[in-house]
Amino acid sequence: MLHVNDVKYNLTRLKGKIIAIDGPAGAGKSTTAKLVAARLGYTYLDTGAMYRALTHYALKNNIDPSDGKKLSALAEKLPVEFKNVDGVNRVFINGEDVTEAIRTPEVTQNVSEVAAHPGVRKAMVKKQIEIGKHGSIVAEGRDTTTVVFPNADLKIYLDASVKQRAQRRLLDLAKMGISTTLEEQESEIKRRDEYDSHRKHSPLTKAHDAFVVDTSKLTIEQQVDRIISLALTHIH
Repeated sequence: MLHVNDVKYNLTRLKGKIIAIDGPAGAGKSTTAKLVAARLGYTYLDTGAMYRALTHYALKNNIDPSDGKKLSALAEKLPVEFKNVDGVNRVFINGEDVTEAIRTPEVTQNVSEVAAHPGVRKAMVKKQIEIGKHGSIVAEGRDTTTVVFPNADLKIYLDASVKQRAQRRLLDLAKMGISTTLEEQESEIKRRDEYDSHRKHSPLTKAHDAFVVDTSKLTIEQQVDRIISLALTHIH
């Protein structure tokens, strides 16, 4: 049983379903998706972390972000794993924990270019579809509702103002000991929005049947409650 706004719900009918969440950088997708998955007893699939892991590995091994051929070949064989360590979702490459390493500004600045290569996306989408075959997952990214899981049982487009997203990114980086400014983060987010929305392959778009949840004035808990309420109301 699940309590939402003091009402009890039976979760049996949600077993095996797929909830897909898309949205721009900094909208709160990762944190929200993770908590929704935990509340529902679902698996959390962070598709963005897969592209970040590839970007981190490529930069570390001197592979240029513009080299689509090398990156596509690497994407097909790169052993990226998600493990729950003490209740926290961790990302591993070849057994090495890269959870923090894939969130650095250098990776952030290059991940959109890496993810735009058709061969890279094809390889990653194949891995993501495989993970989602058994259902009971919350997947989030840029094209989960339109490309990876176009038949998802519930589609969410999470959004927020540029300023709000920049403030969140500023706080995240400060926790990692990385110094930056609000202006720099606003500029970076606008750049990524432009790139992600206009790339040739799998651009960031809002699926026609997705529910828009604007998180600008919502707490994380309110975001989670809103998505779970939508799941309970619209998944049959």
